[in-house]
Amino acid sequence: MPILPIRTIGDPVLRTRAEEVTVFDDALRRLVEDMHETMLDVGGVGLAAPQVGVSLRVFTWAVEGEQGHVVNPVLEVGDEPQEGGEGCLSVPGLGFGTPRSAWARITGVSQDGSPVVVEGTGLLARCLQHETDHLDGRLFVDRLAGEARREAMRAIRAADYNGVVSDVAGQRAAHVGSSFGAGSSFGASSGPGLA
Repeated sequence: MPILPIRTIGDPVLRTRAEEVTVFDDALRRLVEDMHETMLDVGGVGLAAPQVGVSLRVFTWAVEGEQGHVVNPVLEVGDEPQEGGEGCLSVPGLGFGTPRSAWARITGVSQDGSPVVVEGTGLLARCLQHETDHLDGRLFVDRLAGEARREAMRAIRAADYNGVVSDVAGQRAAHVGSSFGAGSSFGASSGPGLA
């Protein structure tokens, strides 16, 4: 299973709503396997297909002993908010407290078309919301408000941020073994490594 390069902020695939999966074949199974392997290799807790340059509604996760994948997820969230830091493989080197719901559930199907239902609180809820955002063309920085948003945008616009992205891409390039696109990573300085 090859390690796939991860797209970074600025890549249009990250800002485009991913397409529903309609074909459940060996290519989809390989994609899910490669995404899972890539997510573990870069230390993420989740990875969405657009992050590896594939505009399909698929993501993988590995949180607190649970792991899996979902195809064509539908997200439900609770009303109670949770506090917590968040980062992203596609926005390397940055992490901020990001507003999320304390509870979330996804319903969808597996790579073989079997029903999938996953629900949780805490980090799992945060991961399910974060990865579904990726499928809708949103990044965690879009959820920030006030000073945190201003700080994130300043950091991303800074000339040296391109160096951070290049450094991370270079470090990961040694592991990449696929034709799926250009590189980046997922991690956070102040929160879990969500993809």
